[in-house]
Amino acid sequence: MIELYTWTTPNGEKPIIMLEECGMDYQLHMVDIGSGEQHADSFNALNPNEKIPVLVERTRGGYAETVIESGAIMVYLAEINNQFLPRTSPQRAKCLAWTFFQVGNTGPMIGQYHHFNNHSDQKIDYAIERYRKESVRVLGVLDRQLQSGEWLAGDYSIADMINWSWAKSGLKELSGHGTEKYDALADWVERIGRRPAVKRALDKLQDAKAKHG
Repeated sequence: MIELYTWTTPNGEKPIIMLEECGMDYQLHMVDIGSGEQHADSFNALNPNEKIPVLVERTRGGYAETVIESGAIMVYLAEINNQFLPRTSPQRAKCLAWTFFQVGNTGPMIGQYHHFNNHSDQKIDYAIERYRKESVRVLGVLDRQLQSGEWLAGDYSIADMINWSWAKSGLKELSGHGTEKYDALADWVERIGRRPAVKRALDKLQDAKAKHG
């Protein structure tokens, strides 16, 4: 049985979208990062870095395989299901490149902009401007890639799923700073958002969050 520990953030949305796309059975455990549940000893035992998401695959014999870091989780699920990640290169390398483009760029840049612009106790103009410009640039890279194809790396894949939540958030938060011209990216965000598996995933997260209290 797959167990997913997550929350309603861009990082937290990625693996549940993948689980729904693969049609897998899983148990959903909500970890309220706003109230600090990620720092509990029980969660630290799963991920010493105290970050969501975490995936645990348990067998009937009691063995548990724990996977941390969203990029690793997406690759793990793709490989055990043989879906959404090409098995051979160059297609596989391209898919992994755009998958880890999110890990190193889309998520960190937009996440830092969001933090310094909305949550920092001090308004540091340099930090806000730096991460704003870099976030807009990174979203522009995605837009240019999508101008030549429907998906980031050939067929719909983990590269699209992992970038989607952050791109969606970035387009909204950075509207008025240049992202409104990224038509290919906006169309891609809307296209993925219409997928039944994506809708199910987001609905399940919101329902679980409401029940979590």
